[in-house]
Amino acid sequence: MSLPILAHLVRDKASEPGDATILTFVDVDRDGRYTEETRSYRMLWSHGQALARWLASRGLAKDDRFAVMMANHPEFVDLMVASSILGTVFVPIDPRSRGDKLRFMLEFAGCRGVFAGPEALPALDELWGDGRSGGRFVVTVAPVDAQYGLDDIPGIVAAHGAAVDLPIASTDPRAPMQVLYTSGTTGDPKAIVTDHAKLFAGGALMALLGLTAADRPYTGLSLTHANAQVISLGLILVNGLPGVISRRFTKSRLWDITRRYGCTLFNLLGGMTTAVYAEPHRPDDAGNPVRLVLSAGMPAAIWEDFSRRFGVRIVEFYGAAEGGLTINPGNGPIGSCGRPLPNLQLAILDEQGQPCAPGVAGEICFRNADGSCPSLEYLHDPAATERKLSGGWLHMGDVGHVDADGWLFFHYRKGGGIRRNGDFVNTAMVEKALADLDCVDDVYVYGVPLPGMAAGEKEVVAAVVPGDLDRFDPRAVFDACAARLDANAVPRFLQVLPEIPKTASEKPLERLMLEAFAVCAGNVHARN
Repeated sequence: MSLPILAHLVRDKASEPGDATILTFVDVDRDGRYTEETRSYRMLWSHGQALARWLASRGLAKDDRFAVMMANHPEFVDLMVASSILGTVFVPIDPRSRGDKLRFMLEFAGCRGVFAGPEALPALDELWGDGRSGGRFVVTVAPVDAQYGLDDIPGIVAAHGAAVDLPIASTDPRAPMQVLYTSGTTGDPKAIVTDHAKLFAGGALMALLGLTAADRPYTGLSLTHANAQVISLGLILVNGLPGVISRRFTKSRLWDITRRYGCTLFNLLGGMTTAVYAEPHRPDDAGNPVRLVLSAGMPAAIWEDFSRRFGVRIVEFYGAAEGGLTINPGNGPIGSCGRPLPNLQLAILDEQGQPCAPGVAGEICFRNADGSCPSLEYLHDPAATERKLSGGWLHMGDVGHVDADGWLFFHYRKGGGIRRNGDFVNTAMVEKALADLDCVDDVYVYGVPLPGMAAGEKEVVAAVVPGDLDRFDPRAVFDACAARLDANAVPRFLQVLPEIPKTASEKPLERLMLEAFAVCAGNVHARN
């Protein structure tokens, strides 16, 4: 059996008879035209070897770091294999990152260079320009305008492809594989040092979900995020299930892609579920091959409607890049994100670190089944690591409760709940009421504290993306909410946006909407 290290897995799979496609990468343009690229295990191995040779020629060796800043191109996985061969550490970065944030992430992680998609080149050019001295490099995913004077991955693979295979330097599954930045939805991102074995955790989903060799996973989530890497890529590569990966998430083409490729399961995060649900109804919504939707954040308010409309079973789970995992395979209560796996203990702890009784909300925490503390390292930040693991528990920073049977229910991110007139507002119900309206394409509900409000209280703001801005009527939307919701849950403000700002993993960036919010702003409508 292969070591739980990507390079060992790919090498061993590549040596088996046959050379079938294991990954299909697809991009759909605005006119509905499909572009496809594929990878077999043999292609991943040969491309990975060529890129590893090039990295070695640039002086990179075990534990050196480089960034991967691109959408879901097949070269992303080629580079993961190359890094695993060489023993280097790769640093995935959202290709939309710019300015000081990008500078911070590159410098904090000590990146020697960047492999970049075309969308990232302007930001890198502004940041480094011609100052790629001291061994720094920028390599593009495909040939670009000569003005940049950059190497590209196809050229590297062609030039370094014919040579004796490098030995695999990665031999310890617990050694660093990547530095993974958190989403930064509520502040600056932290850098998690993630080991090789983490990727293989997704392989266990095969048995856990009762999948067979006939299943075909799909994801449109970014490979710069742990969810797509573990839940999708790990599941695909470890179990040899042919998988499909979109260049980027597209809610309007989601079901078309699954039909075209016969995909039987995919994963969604947070606000993606509401965005997909808000798409206009089609008579063939249930006419698709998907049978499972793996969701982290399916609102209870739309759970059954979503399942019935699209003819799928919802498998809800909860976890984070740092660790912790619960899963509700479909036999638990609607709205529950499950119970912990056998290798974990789950606890709901109060402010004093004591267990909460069933039904009482507190912080969601995990530790190993034997009572030991999980392992975690935030790069260059031992104090943050210590806080995260205080008391021997992994503190998730989320509020929830368990029922009498041990099923976990997520409430909100610590500091992110909305309390209004003394009661907490169920944002999922508000989002469902808005998503059900034909005039709303996407929605995210959050709270804003205003002068004169009681401490800890917030007004309800609904950030909405209209289907047709010229015909959007805020008064009609407020009236519709009043007819569907309790008075306390009706939004006080509608913040009209061209799109909901989101992370690479499609999590709404609440802080950006909050920073842009102003009562007097032209795109903000108040309910009288």
